[in-house]
Amino acid sequence: MSLSTALPSVPDVLFERAPAKINLTLHILGRRADGWHELESLVAFTRSGDTLSLRPGGALSLAVDGPSAAAAGNLDDNLALKAARHLAAGVADLTLGALTLTKRLPVAAGIGGGSSDAAAALRLLARANNLALDDPRLSEAARATGADVPVCLAAHARMMSGIGERLGEPLDLPPLVALIVNPGKPLETRHVFTRMNIAPGTMTGGAPHPAIGHGLQIEALFAALRKGRNDMEDAACTLLPVIGDVLAVLSAAPGCRLARMSGSGATCFALFTDCRAAGRAKKTILQAHPEWWVKTCLLN
Repeated sequence: MSLSTALPSVPDVLFERAPAKINLTLHILGRRADGWHELESLVAFTRSGDTLSLRPGGALSLAVDGPSAAAAGNLDDNLALKAARHLAAGVADLTLGALTLTKRLPVAAGIGGGSSDAAAALRLLARANNLALDDPRLSEAARATGADVPVCLAAHARMMSGIGERLGEPLDLPPLVALIVNPGKPLETRHVFTRMNIAPGTMTGGAPHPAIGHGLQIEALFAALRKGRNDMEDAACTLLPVIGDVLAVLSAAPGCRLARMSGSGATCFALFTDCRAAGRAKKTILQAHPEWWVKTCLLN
């Protein structure tokens, strides 16, 4: 019996959130001989972002709407579709269907929007086909789709390393009040790596990543995060100087405990002691820079 005939109770439409991924740290350890960059990063996720729906049954398709839909690019290259195709290649008689992506997150922004969309597509297909989230075929499809997709599959704070395929255990971090800002300028990861100009087969020799474990209190977590860094920040700021402006504005905001770029940019984040301080900073920044994308959120 095929999976499609064994699931009469599947709802007409399934929904999944695709939250933004924030690199609280991003250490580039070096570059492998095959050209891939080795990294070590503490990631956390927002509680909102894009939304993906699936109407199970029929051929695989994708429609995109939402405020960032125009920047989403060629639909056939969309990572959500690619993830679904990879899973279908590994699971016989997989029920597919019509995907609809409501795109709210900025594109090419360093917050894993496309990777999170792909992970949400895999979670939707898992639900439609009664696949457990720890099914190795889901992980295989995630790895085949992109380096950031595996960490987005569970969308929980954790360490990631290698090229993104090695994941640490989920971390119970205290909720972090954050303000996320994108200046409205896309920045492709490959351009930032090119600017960094790390030769294949070499290591960068930077300071080791601070230890991040379970049960850290908020002040201990802030102290550990300050010992970390984003090694892509300098190159990104050279390519797109407005990132430096965003970091300066965030750093100067009352109550800001840490300001840093996420991923390869151009999105930056600031961590605050409380929601009121973050809300006041958001209001002030939007008054001065109404063209920027500014969101308050909790990271975990």
